[in-house]
Amino acid sequence: MRKVQFFDTTLRDGEQSPGVNLSAEEKVAIALQLERLGIHVIEAGFAASSPGDLDAVRRVGEAVTHSTVVSLARAVPGDIEKAREALKNAASPGIHVFLATSPIHRKYKLNMTREEVLEQAEAAVRLARKYFDRVEFSMEDGGRTEKEFLCQVAERVIPAGADVLNIPDTVGYLTPEEYGDIFRYMKQHVTGIEKVKLSAHCHDDLGMAVANSLAAIEAGVEQVEGTINGIGERAGNAALEEVAMALATREDHYQVSTGLNLKEIAKTSRMVSKMTGMLVPGNKAVVGANAFAHESGIHQDGMLKNSSTYEIMQPETIGQEATRLVLGKHSGRHAFRDKLKSMGYQLTDEQTDQLFGRFKELTDRKKEVEDEDIASLVEEKWAEETEIYHLETVQLTYGNQSVPTAFIRVYDVRNQQFLDEAACGNGSVDAIFQAIDRVTGEKAKLVDFKIASVTHGTDALGEVYVKLEQDGATVQGRGVSTDILEASARAYIHGINRIVARRDGRAARSAEVPVGS
Repeated sequence: MRKVQFFDTTLRDGEQSPGVNLSAEEKVAIALQLERLGIHVIEAGFAASSPGDLDAVRRVGEAVTHSTVVSLARAVPGDIEKAREALKNAASPGIHVFLATSPIHRKYKLNMTREEVLEQAEAAVRLARKYFDRVEFSMEDGGRTEKEFLCQVAERVIPAGADVLNIPDTVGYLTPEEYGDIFRYMKQHVTGIEKVKLSAHCHDDLGMAVANSLAAIEAGVEQVEGTINGIGERAGNAALEEVAMALATREDHYQVSTGLNLKEIAKTSRMVSKMTGMLVPGNKAVVGANAFAHESGIHQDGMLKNSSTYEIMQPETIGQEATRLVLGKHSGRHAFRDKLKSMGYQLTDEQTDQLFGRFKELTDRKKEVEDEDIASLVEEKWAEETEIYHLETVQLTYGNQSVPTAFIRVYDVRNQQFLDEAACGNGSVDAIFQAIDRVTGEKAKLVDFKIASVTHGTDALGEVYVKLEQDGATVQGRGVSTDILEASARAYIHGINRIVARRDGRAARSAEVPVGS
């Protein structure tokens, strides 16, 4: 059976989703989970875009041992050198070089002729091949590029050393038939096409990214690119979990294999959702909360008689087995540590002890602690990679005939002192945020505020996401608690910590730059 490999760009194209800003620790955690899923190629970032991204690409490359780790690079020497620097210690490094080829991009973005594009593409691939054994070349906006020019580019970059050729539908413009025809045309007209893997990269602007990816597979591509949960620029990318389950469920039709560990899909989807703050809609295919839920009486009757009446996939296939957590207020560290390991988390003793404290606080408020609760505590801890202000106390005074007032006490980690402040607001949450602004001395604009319930019931764990903006830069904060107001305070302080850490990082880098450089 023909094999199709999966190229995941959650950490690069997915992170380009508005408001998403993953730390290096979060990128490594997601990359390791992608490796457990069986993803063949992980695009860790764009090393040349910033020192932070270069460091994240480096750390992912050093952490991942089985999947190939690549960095995106424009077709310019500087980008290729940065990718080489970032991945010099990776177990299986690669590079993804791209250059726009469509008439629109050539005229308005690049201001280049066809011949200039051909020369730059060839030169970039030759340089990349000196440093990397795996070189992918992408013709940006290939979906709107003349087919004959796509062939010309291919015939220049294949001899130069490209071993993967990607034709992306960059703006999600094509229909499945049109997209598949591009690959069929190239197979017929490009000399040496058999020497490279053809790859499909689709965006979802018209809701056809998955359909286009499947059409490309039918046309013979050997690699499909996308993201977990379909996140990414604008309307996002092809959702890899949907492509994977379509190929597995309709293996009779597609006749291809992927080698993925499908039981890791649910866990991977959930991790990406939590760390990016991009909630998965309940009706989302494959991984939505309602994907395997049935409310209609007719459907329920059919399910009781034979599940295949209304389910074409089994929840167990993607790791959606319903398990209950037996941990409670009387559980000890040993049981808690074993539970973390069984859920796939590899934490140090110090991290486990810190999480155990939060777990004990939760058991005092919640009768039943479920897997989702434990996962949220772990992911909240990962989010606290740079703690400058630690929330100690939040107290509120509220009445429908009085002005809401919040008292906040934080611990200033750097100066090792407690700070107190109070503020009024036009609501409890606003009062909390005003008090945090005062106690930290920071002033941020609240761009977005989202609340989600992690589990069910009146004692459910609540999760709050905030997006803050300061001086044109945006960050995301996350907090969890059974008290939604405490979760709001935790999320806002997490965002403030990221703002301060980012500013301090910029100041440190500026201090390292020689005068006149």
